[in-house]
Amino acid sequence: MLYPELFKSMEAVRWNLSHDIPWDDYDASKLTDEQAYTIKMNAITEWAALPATEMFLRDFRNDSDFSSFMSIWFFEEQKHSLVLMEYLRRFRPELVPTEEELHNVRFEFDPAPAMETMMLHFCGEVRLNHWYRRAADWHTEPVIQAIYKIVAQDEARHAGAYLRYMRRALATPNDATKLETRLAFSKIGVLMASAHRTAQALHPTNLHVNKDMYPDDTVQSKLPSPGWLEHWLDDQIRFDKEWEGKVSTRILHNMSLLMGEDFKSVQELNRYRKDLSKQQQLIVTA
Repeated sequence: MLYPELFKSMEAVRWNLSHDIPWDDYDASKLTDEQAYTIKMNAITEWAALPATEMFLRDFRNDSDFSSFMSIWFFEEQKHSLVLMEYLRRFRPELVPTEEELHNVRFEFDPAPAMETMMLHFCGEVRLNHWYRRAADWHTEPVIQAIYKIVAQDEARHAGAYLRYMRRALATPNDATKLETRLAFSKIGVLMASAHRTAQALHPTNLHVNKDMYPDDTVQSKLPSPGWLEHWLDDQIRFDKEWEGKVSTRILHNMSLLMGEDFKSVQELNRYRKDLSKQQQLIVTA
């Protein structure tokens, strides 16, 4: 099992809301209304770990190890929401999300292939790590800068944990299952490493997850300002092609390690995906 080791390693570096945030360094003159509002939107977005956890526990019912890891992931993701709300409570109380606004992002996600979901969230953690690093650079108030740097490090650790479960999934002795898992990982990898080609921000909270609620079936669509994410990325933190390239490079690097290949571009990963798909079709028709 991976859960006991992950629990120990993450417990050892876990930060404390009261002692590890430099609350006394707050400088009101360095926080704009525009910046403060984005903190509210991110606080609500982070609250969506609640429905995501419910999805994981449902779709990974047969994997108690990974389901147990969700206790860590859920706790730490909800703490991200909590620390952002605590910041607002202390310094911009009029912007603290209401319980109704938080509850609005809790809705049911449709079942999906488990390995695709795991890969999707691995990529989501990689992307969020980079988003929050940019947010720390964009903000000018010292306390929120520190908070975004801290939560960015958490997202990187979460990505590492997902990666370990992905390696475990590929260690199966069943060749058919291994092929199916490789195909799932490469399929999502191609999608999530190609964000520079899409107008949509590719993160789990911005993807459609409930066909009966379409098109209002993304976490972002449930926020008070549904279109805030694109504005935040494009016009505020300026998550440009260079930063998208860093995300893509990181995903390709880890896919190379997982698959024992060397993917230097999304095109190479996509060719690999197509080869896997052909192999799977041959097995099905044999």
